[in-house]
Amino acid sequence: MKNVLISTGGSGGHVVPAKIIYEHLKEQFNISITSDQRGIKFLDKEKYNIEIINVPKVSKNILLSFLQIFSLFNLIFKSFFFIKRKKIEILISTGGYMSLPLCLASRVLNIKLFLVEPNMVLGRSNKLFVSYCTKIFCYSDKIKNFPNKFRNKISLIPPLLRKEFYLSKMKKDIDNEINLLIIGGSQGAKLFDTVIGKSIINLSKKYKLKIFHQTSLKNYDNLSNFYLSNNIENELFDFDEDIFSFMNKSNISISRAGASTLAELIYLEIPHIAIPLPSAKDNHQYENAFFYDQLGCNWILNQNEISSKKLTDKLVNIIENKEEYLVKKKNMESFNYQNTWNNINQKIKSTINEN
Repeated sequence: MKNVLISTGGSGGHVVPAKIIYEHLKEQFNISITSDQRGIKFLDKEKYNIEIINVPKVSKNILLSFLQIFSLFNLIFKSFFFIKRKKIEILISTGGYMSLPLCLASRVLNIKLFLVEPNMVLGRSNKLFVSYCTKIFCYSDKIKNFPNKFRNKISLIPPLLRKEFYLSKMKKDIDNEINLLIIGGSQGAKLFDTVIGKSIINLSKKYKLKIFHQTSLKNYDNLSNFYLSNNIENELFDFDEDIFSFMNKSNISISRAGASTLAELIYLEIPHIAIPLPSAKDNHQYENAFFYDQLGCNWILNQNEISSKKLTDKLVNIIENKEEYLVKKKNMESFNYQNTWNNINQKIKSTINEN
């Protein structure tokens, strides 16, 4: 069996695809995973063979930047010897600055490099190595900031999903009650804990409503008291819990626009309002949402223009005009027809084995 290393870390947006790639390859390859400290919280240390390579962000402070650059060079050497010691033959990177030392070391050692780009904007780390990589797995060939001369390296796959999403897919609509899923993402969740509150109260006065709300543990008590005082049925969960069970009970959602979250909502055919995180690098969350908007699968609201009234009006319009809601579901169903576990599994393995 060939030795494969998957490099990941940072936010769930990088780690979730790494875990899915691991599941696709674990039967055919000997897999190791590297992550920084931030990414470790998304990984089960008992399940995965994990090595921590903690890459620092470069600070604007000149002295700190110098020390961090020195640390980066040290990590490149560490990565070099790690790859040699593990006899790694293939490196798969899910992007982010956390993968820089390993990608650089792989180039020195002439190790095959495969990149994963789940977003609709080419990530900065992936852009650095796209000229060197063997192939880059993408969901579209229309990714922004992608150099035209390297588009032949794109290997198209359906959006990556955890295996449980294929095993139980419930059909839901909004005939009887509104089961609203609120997904804040692991970054920039504050809007979802504050601005949306008034809109939820207004909806609860018109419809039978149940809320499934993702929030941080530090805000759990505040939200619990909010729902209790307004007599709104709810279930709260944090970022470490498996979101699949909550998605499967929902029939409409308000969400950030991370690639993994949107892929999951689309596959489960949950019509959703996407509110992209404005501070996301290169505006990639907007581009993610816009990709599905062009396919007629969602609605987009700009955070800088949003108000509780605007959000309430949008939700009421969706609920009252069910035809548009059903069109979204139909468009999602059409988009999903090639997204099967076996299809993605064969595509990933054949791409790696043939190159």
